[in-house]
Amino acid sequence: MARVKRGNTRLKRRKKILRLAKGYWGTKSKLHRAAKEQVMRSLAYAYRDRRQRKRDFRRLWIIRINAAARQFDMSYSQLMCGLKMAGVQLDRKVLSDIAIRDPKSFETLVNTARQAL
Repeated sequence: MARVKRGNTRLKRRKKILRLAKGYWGTKSKLHRAAKEQVMRSLAYAYRDRRQRKRDFRRLWIIRINAAARQFDMSYSQLMCGLKMAGVQLDRKVLSDIAIRDPKSFETLVNTARQAL
């Protein structure tokens, strides 16, 4: 069987890994084996955290809505239930933005939820 040397192919593969590892500290950006391990780990973290970011933002929005609702003597769960009963279809991102930027409008939403309950 013929011997395979993989000249260009191996070089391209290693170059791709080292390009992805650019900016890592020490050996992780210089040596192929260490760089490959770190790149694999980094890609796994990136994949995981793209999903986790969505959870984190939702938690943040809920915390903000709850804090704003409690200023008007209402809990988060009561507010959301009241808004759903009133037929107000605003998502948590928009509600949290309204709570921060426009407290007067948020107060009208709280009153709407209170009347629906």
